[in-house]
Amino acid sequence: MGIADVRQFFQDHAPELEIIELQQSTATVELAARAHGVAPGQIAKTLSLKAGEHVVLVVASGDTRLDNRKLRQLFGGRPKMLPAVEVAALTGHPVGGVCPFGLARPLPIYCDIRLQQYDVVMPAAGSLNSAVRIAPMHLAELVGAQWVDACQDA
Repeated sequence: MGIADVRQFFQDHAPELEIIELQQSTATVELAARAHGVAPGQIAKTLSLKAGEHVVLVVASGDTRLDNRKLRQLFGGRPKMLPAVEVAALTGHPVGGVCPFGLARPLPIYCDIRLQQYDVVMPAAGSLNSAVRIAPMHLAELVGAQWVDACQDA
């Protein structure tokens, strides 16, 4: 589970991508941005939500906040963050290492349009100290994500 599944996913679908593993935790946007020397907005956080009957993943810039009104319109229900235990069971990744790659089960994935302002973003890679450098368009294409407007402007 976790980073091993992400490693296998990349081996099968994007062998050119390398997982970056650090000694320190990158489990929060601030820690990850500092450790990788990038702007907080380049950290592509993956949020696990339940809205109505839908469980979805939303990948968003680290410096943005979800917009509940937009999410209700998109998914037809009031959005709620999933508890950590449920996140780990659904994604196969621990909170702080959740990413849209190598999921334990297929889930709908949505990328917020604000990610497109960056040439490179850094989502986690299945553990609390891993990430990958990837172009936002390649990320969305690789995981079959739909682009949406789900966040407030930073």
